[in-house]
Amino acid sequence: QVQLVESGGGLVQAGGSLRLSCAASGGTFDNYAMAWFRQPPGKEREFVAAITWSGDNTYYVDSVKGRFTISRDNAKNTVYLQMNSLKPEDTAVYYCAAREFGMSSKWHDYDYWGQGTQVTVSS
Repeated sequence: QVQLVESGGGLVQAGGSLRLSCAASGGTFDNYAMAWFRQPPGKEREFVAAITWSGDNTYYVDSVKGRFTISRDNAKNTVYLQMNSLKPEDTAVYYCAAREFGMSSKWHDYDYWGQGTQVTVSS
């Protein structure tokens, strides 16, 4: 059973940056592809970014390409989401997720979820 704990959320002005972290425990971290999803207020959960177990491949939703970077440190059992040039529409609860095998942009493909961290971007 994998446990995921996100951190790093907060309040930031538009144009600012935040780095989210997701620490994993209870499993073999480098067996898992990892992803970040977000749920804006009043909306459904949506895919943000994913990374393979090795970190060699990444995938982003179009709206964050060029602004967000997903990375991982398998020695620290941690995945990161560096968010730059933040916009008010990035406001959401951000969740990290893990699944065995390859990346996916579909939330129902992921087996393990963190509790979420709030990101609020003010205009």
